[in-house]
Amino acid sequence: MRTTRRGSAYDQAEAAFKSATTKPVAAAPAKPASPPEGKELVSLRLDRAVLEHFQEDGPGWQDRINAALRTAAGLESE
Repeated sequence: MRTTRRGSAYDQAEAAFKSATTKPVAAAPAKPASPPEGKELVSLRLDRAVLEHFQEDGPGWQDRINAALRTAAGLESE
């Protein structure tokens, strides 16, 4: 039975393959900046009718929901 030896040709091929396929480690992406109002991204389940009501007026529906929730909670408006 013949044993496989790691010869210099094998080592060179392995080194060439690693250098061609290895990517440098990238720095971790910067944390996205928080919106100036200090808003948080959340997942929220709403009734379809509520969602449709706020989406009827087009873009900005999330802000309108936020304003309605602030009013309902008795918080000062922005």
